[in-house]
Amino acid sequence: MTRDIHELSRRKLNFFQTLKAVAWGFFGVRKGKGYTEDISKLNPVHLILAGVLAAIVFVVALIMAARWFIYFQFNNSHQENTMSASHLAQGNEAPYYYVPADSVHPVRASFCLLLALLGAAFWINSYEVGFWLFIVGILGLFVVLFGWFGDAIRESEGGMNNARVDHSYRWSMAWFIFSEVMFFAAFFGSLWYTREVTTPWLSNIDHQTLLWPNFSGTWPNLGPAGVVPAFKTVGPFWLPTINTALLLTSGLTLTIAHHALRASHRGKAIFWVALTVILGFTFVGVQSYEYMHAYQDLNLRFDSGAYGSLFYMLTGFHGFHVILGATFLTVILFRLIKGHFTASHHFGFEGAAWYWHFVDVVWLGLYLFVYWF
Repeated sequence: MTRDIHELSRRKLNFFQTLKAVAWGFFGVRKGKGYTEDISKLNPVHLILAGVLAAIVFVVALIMAARWFIYFQFNNSHQENTMSASHLAQGNEAPYYYVPADSVHPVRASFCLLLALLGAAFWINSYEVGFWLFIVGILGLFVVLFGWFGDAIRESEGGMNNARVDHSYRWSMAWFIFSEVMFFAAFFGSLWYTREVTTPWLSNIDHQTLLWPNFSGTWPNLGPAGVVPAFKTVGPFWLPTINTALLLTSGLTLTIAHHALRASHRGKAIFWVALTVILGFTFVGVQSYEYMHAYQDLNLRFDSGAYGSLFYMLTGFHGFHVILGATFLTVILFRLIKGHFTASHHFGFEGAAWYWHFVDVVWLGLYLFVYWF
């Protein structure tokens, strides 16, 4: 009887059955045709091929969506004369593709990053000088970026960027956001793999017989050996739900600001961007309070097994991106106050808006798959 059970557990699914099991597992459905609780039935080769196929489809879909979006945006901006009215009136629009002169900014930024990373390495190894090296590197990087972005702003406001340069900026921002999508896809993939592959795998018949007899394979868990201190999870109510409302509202206010700018209503645009910035930093404050609650009251820490690590990596990196996005929008706010941007020339605004909407979408994924499912 035991032998029959082991033989049954070793039967492998074919490639299409593996695809069905991966699809059911991705959506968190544990009861459905094609889903198997015994993860040992999945052929590792088929599982890898399914992942590669899904990644290829995902990347192709994103590239096609990006090409369509940028083509649409570029055509609109080209029809509206992408340069500002002041540039056209003064005849300052460059008739060529502007290429900046050699700059020291990349070298300085690289040096500051190297200093910050060396400082971080010394810091985590208990060398006192590491903390100060890290602080100097980060502050130096901020100074370099301030000067670098300032040069780019002066080039734009000086009429050096024509429609071709505007097109390049759009593609650059699109690829930057695409790289961020891949970054978060890796972490979401880690969450899925841990929940739907590794955890059931460690609780199947073979592992329970030989290694972990008391491991039930539930999620979250205290690890197969049960050595993780007990903790409680963070539910969707109420802090994560409040943060969801804050981010969704901020996306709406930013869209209103964009329409106001396109209609040449600068005062309204300033108001709605300022409100978006306030909502963004409020989100960061609520997230910080949630971390204190999780750490002190729920005993949920970074070392609380796979769940704790993934929870803080996903929500923490997203919070870092919210800080970056809110900082971008703060710069845009000051530029609006100074009179930068026009109804037809405002890609700096649009680039920051793209990034902010990306942050919104990522949070929706976190809200569903981290807090709810």
